[in-house]
Amino acid sequence: MITDPRERTVLDAVPTQLLIGGEWRPAASGATFPVEDPATGDTIADVADARAEDALAALAAATAAQEEWAAHPPRERGEILRRTYELLTERADDLALLMTLEMGKPVADSRAEISYAAEFFRWFSEESVRVDGRYTVEPSGRGRLLVLRQPVGPCLLITPWNFPTAMGTRKIGPAIAAGCTMIVKPAGLTPLSMLALAAIITEAGLPPGVLNVVTTTKSGDTTAPVIDDPRLRKLSFTGSTEVGQQLMAAGASQVLRVSMELGGNAPFLVFGDADLDAAVEGAVLAKMRNMGEACTAANRFHVHESVVAEFGARLAARLGEMKIGRGTEPDVEVGPLVEAKAREKVAELVEDARDRGAKSLVGGEALGGAGYFYAPTVLAQVSPDARLLREEIFGPVAPVVSFATDDEAIAAANDTEYGLVSYVFTQDLGRAFRVVEELECGMVGLNRGLVSNPAAPFGGVKHSGFGREGGREGIHEYLEVKYVAMNVGA
Repeated sequence: MITDPRERTVLDAVPTQLLIGGEWRPAASGATFPVEDPATGDTIADVADARAEDALAALAAATAAQEEWAAHPPRERGEILRRTYELLTERADDLALLMTLEMGKPVADSRAEISYAAEFFRWFSEESVRVDGRYTVEPSGRGRLLVLRQPVGPCLLITPWNFPTAMGTRKIGPAIAAGCTMIVKPAGLTPLSMLALAAIITEAGLPPGVLNVVTTTKSGDTTAPVIDDPRLRKLSFTGSTEVGQQLMAAGASQVLRVSMELGGNAPFLVFGDADLDAAVEGAVLAKMRNMGEACTAANRFHVHESVVAEFGARLAARLGEMKIGRGTEPDVEVGPLVEAKAREKVAELVEDARDRGAKSLVGGEALGGAGYFYAPTVLAQVSPDARLLREEIFGPVAPVVSFATDDEAIAAANDTEYGLVSYVFTQDLGRAFRVVEELECGMVGLNRGLVSNPAAPFGGVKHSGFGREGGREGIHEYLEVKYVAMNVGA
């Protein structure tokens, strides 16, 4: 039960119904579902639980608004995004507290996410007026080539629970800027942040029907008829590779345009010449951001044999001193995992590694009491066949393994079906360029443990998906290309 007055005030200000056609309304069935504080296990809100008929109503609203929204002046679309950016910035403290209550991360981390999320609206407010094409002379000289970029149309945007605001803004921002209407389906574990965001965008002047939000505990059943509907023209999903594959298959019948930001298994390479102080700090950031519950989290640490012992000891010391607790408490650096199932998976992977000979340098256990806490963990002497070197951990666990040569490090890094992000620490410029070019991934952090930036294209290769969010490339995901062949003169 929430007893803190400020927490109660923040929660009471959030809409808990569906946003369809500019109106907040209950699910057609009247059903709701509880939202839980993962630090305590307490219910903090009850939210409308939509089904297919609600999602189809949202699609109808998006379709009805599409033509007028596509014709809306780009400058005005940008101004709506800019106003939303300013409101998000102004209300960052309340939004951060709300995020911590439903997701668990320390409130300082939530505040950083709100700032990051808002930047996508500022970035795409500027990109809205820069959607361009080209006009060129045909090579033969007998005609002209005109290329236009136009909105793709109504979109379904499916967002995850781990970054409940930012994963929304980096899809919603370019869709608005491009002139697309949309239905957003946030994760059932963390719907409140998206509902709060939708209320702010509406306040900033977004016309009814452009943004529709459908919350549900039955994601597949609720979205399936929308995906199979010819009125939908775009699907953007962030989540697991398994679910992404299912969504791609579902969209095939309509030849639906899709963007997929899927799972990761990020290698963190530390070469013998690396600045170990910088490498350890980078490792803490790459591993512990969001309690390790991030597709960009460093999943396995490949460290040169000359420094592996020292690196492991330093990393264990840093993780061991991090304060664990409810994210609203002062100075907490590590919050709970999002649910019991997530903690069980982390514990299972650690036990598997131990059964194969791994040794805990720090942590290695679930914490007792309320909530879903797991101690920050560093594992040494990890066997090559340990599951956590192959599977996405999504928790505060750092397995450390050694390598002898550069080629061995690169081969180990690429030995995965995933290819989202890699981290490289070296002071040798030649080595840095070679390794960066040979890594099979969409992003690289070179001597830094954080790659996310609204001005840069975020996305992966292989089973980590395709398409990009952010940067100049982000808006292209929401635009179709139309070519016009023109005769000139007689």
